[in-house]
Amino acid sequence: MTSHSTAITRKSASNLAPAFVLLPKPKRDAMSVLYAFCREVDDVADLQSQPLPARRARLAAWRDEVRRACNGNAPSFPVARELQPVIARYRLPFSCFDQLICGVEMDLDIVRYQTFHDLEQYCYRVASVVGLLSVEIFGYREPACRDYAIHLGKALQLTNILRDVRADAERGRIYLPLSELQRHQVSPDEILRGQYSDRFERLAAAAALEAKKFYALARQTLPPADRRSMAAAELMGSVYWRLLKKLEDRRFQVFGPVPIRLTKPQKAFLVLRTCYRLLSNAPASNYGPA
Repeated sequence: MTSHSTAITRKSASNLAPAFVLLPKPKRDAMSVLYAFCREVDDVADLQSQPLPARRARLAAWRDEVRRACNGNAPSFPVARELQPVIARYRLPFSCFDQLICGVEMDLDIVRYQTFHDLEQYCYRVASVVGLLSVEIFGYREPACRDYAIHLGKALQLTNILRDVRADAERGRIYLPLSELQRHQVSPDEILRGQYSDRFERLAAAAALEAKKFYALARQTLPPADRRSMAAAELMGSVYWRLLKKLEDRRFQVFGPVPIRLTKPQKAFLVLRTCYRLLSNAPASNYGPA
């Protein structure tokens, strides 16, 4: 019988899902549960048909559910019940789940960020923290893997932000920093209206440079001894790096009716290439500047 977590992961068609195929089944199942939890809490913030107090209460309920799961008590939510043995097996700390929910709660209160520095805290909470949980499941030897997870998480989230400008604008959110909008002479109203321009392209290119900074840091930080254990994370990096390059190729025209995505053959190629590089002990990652 398909678990609640597996059904959520399959339905999402996430760019992260292909990376799970590189994991042995117990870790693949654990990552599916972790991803389902992330999807569930993220969907709460995006559910605009519900008033803010209801969404806030639902996230508070999720925090209580995870606290119960971490403390060995019985949670009520199906995904939280499936998450409990994963928490116990891989010793996942409540503090990380709490930080993630804090990041999702930021979406209830903050619809603009002033600088990239301000945005970085959000990226840390909603993405780097997921990376910190994930590397515990993957297993690692060198503590530097935690820094690697933090950098890669920020790179992936900034790539997501660039891809999802239109969808976020439809919810009244603009993640691209206001200081950068001002520098490139793009008004918030232009983004909310979905108005593309050369000025917006330059704005998006600046955000892409910020993402590339974190891809490079991840590439530099990953300990060679843990490269194989981080195969799934490296594939995630490759998929999102290719997505970023695709956005660049399209000159960041992200206001069309269909979001820019990788095709299934493109994702399959990246899976095969990552496997080949791992088997051949290639030293470099499939993303970031050499």
